[in-house]
Amino acid sequence: MGHFCNRNKGKFAVTAAISILSVVILIGIEHNFANISAQTGIANNTLFVSGSASNQTKPDKVTLSLGVETIDDTAQAALTSNSDLMNKVLEALKAAGVQENETSTSTFSITPNYNYSSNNNQGRLIGFTVSDSIQIESSNIESVSKWIDAAVSAGANNVNNIYFTLSNQKSDMMKNSLLKDAIDNAKIKADIAASAAGLKVIGVKSITVGEAGSPPPVPIYSAKAFDGAAESPTPIISGKQENSVTVSIIYLIG
Repeated sequence: MGHFCNRNKGKFAVTAAISILSVVILIGIEHNFANISAQTGIANNTLFVSGSASNQTKPDKVTLSLGVETIDDTAQAALTSNSDLMNKVLEALKAAGVQENETSTSTFSITPNYNYSSNNNQGRLIGFTVSDSIQIESSNIESVSKWIDAAVSAGANNVNNIYFTLSNQKSDMMKNSLLKDAIDNAKIKADIAASAAGLKVIGVKSITVGEAGSPPPVPIYSAKAFDGAAESPTPIISGKQENSVTVSIIYLIG
């Protein structure tokens, strides 16, 4: 009888152990399934939104290119004439306030000139052209008109182009400010869209930043500068440049 009772107790213990193990396995399966569902839900509940911000900024830097072109029978004569005029231009610009570290040579060339009017395929050498151009980079954009007039009066006969741009410091400050505004713009859109769907923004999955800088600077030419000494300063207007920043953000919603 005692032997029979021991056998029943053993069977009961084994059955109880199997039942407990089954419960543990079921709980583990349900726990893992819950984790998978939660992770899948977070991964799928996303909202893609783009934001942008722009402004118009007055340039604080100018790049001016001007020069002297001379023609003569020989290369030496054209070069001597060109050098004399360019030295006068540099002195005039210095007197007008251009700093020495703001000026550099941009292009220089000596080109032979040929006359192809006859039936000679090679052409007939009739002289040489010497071109010498300097570039001025300065933050003193208000003096551009005065510099052009001074240079032309001293002998400059080429005003190649004028670029108005932003300095690196001002450009960085502007971009940082626009970036914050673009992100705020995207967040407002995300909140509105999520709320309309009965959800709310709970996080950010990724952010991509794109920049659309100012348009390429347009050369400005002034015919008035070639009329000799102008009675009034040559009108040069820098205007404003439009700059923008865009962001693409994937939000987590729930």
